[in-house]
Amino acid sequence: MSNTIKYKDYIGSVEYSAEDRVFFGKVEFINDLVTFEGTTVEELEAAFQEAVEDYLEMCREIGKQPEKAFKGTFNVRMQPELHKQAARVSIEKGMNLNQLVVEAVSQYVQHAH
Repeated sequence: MSNTIKYKDYIGSVEYSAEDRVFFGKVEFINDLVTFEGTTVEELEAAFQEAVEDYLEMCREIGKQPEKAFKGTFNVRMQPELHKQAARVSIEKGMNLNQLVVEAVSQYVQHAH
């Protein structure tokens, strides 16, 4: 079961408020706050798509480049000793540290499901 929905490379979170009897969510992994809601799954999906379209239109109107959920780069923070060990292993394997991290994350993701 997934608590996310997707549209045009954007990912929306999905939550449910029993008190309000409404599904709601926000566009994830961007700095702007873009929210949506609906009382049925169909309404929620339509509201999410409309929210993404409104976000893209607003960006066009103000001349802002829309954020993409994933750019392919991120910073990794780790303990100095682990950093040192990873650098050593990357040299031993004849790759740079970035390639080692990509390989490690790929292997982890493949075995996570």
